[in-house]
Amino acid sequence: MTDRRQAGIGPVVSARHLAQGELPELSEVEFALSMTGHAFHRWIVRCMAAAGGPAMQPLEVLVLHLVHHRARPKTLADICLVLNIEDTHLANYAIRKLVGHGLVTQGRKGKEKTVTITPEGAALCERYGEVRAGLLLDAARQAGVAPAEMSRIAALLRHLSGAYDQAARGAAAL
Repeated sequence: MTDRRQAGIGPVVSARHLAQGELPELSEVEFALSMTGHAFHRWIVRCMAAAGGPAMQPLEVLVLHLVHHRARPKTLADICLVLNIEDTHLANYAIRKLVGHGLVTQGRKGKEKTVTITPEGAALCERYGEVRAGLLLDAARQAGVAPAEMSRIAALLRHLSGAYDQAARGAAAL
């Protein structure tokens, strides 16, 4: 039991009714994920703007970085799979906006459409990396989490995403 709970404060959650019963810590994780997700989306949009990019939504920033990853063309299916996007029209819309900004181009690989980074898109991703390094890395280091522990936390979050996906399939079948 943490000191907080010993003091009668209880877990830090957004929905007390979900923290009652077994595993209230999961409600703490869910609240932290919600706060972190919103903060992360705010960050990537503002970092992209600071890097000189056009106004973008979070999904557009994520798609741009993924398309730049390893400088290989990506299919819509690749993008949706890696980013865990269920609604392909959202990814398609983000791609169209990135094409409009001249940051990616569309092509074909057989019957599938592909998306490739442009030199302008690659330069913007590199500038984003510089802004990120200048503004975020020191703050992340100051959290005092060892790199190996950060990787373990990332693995845990990926595992939880699978658990939530499985639970969503179960809920859809009810």
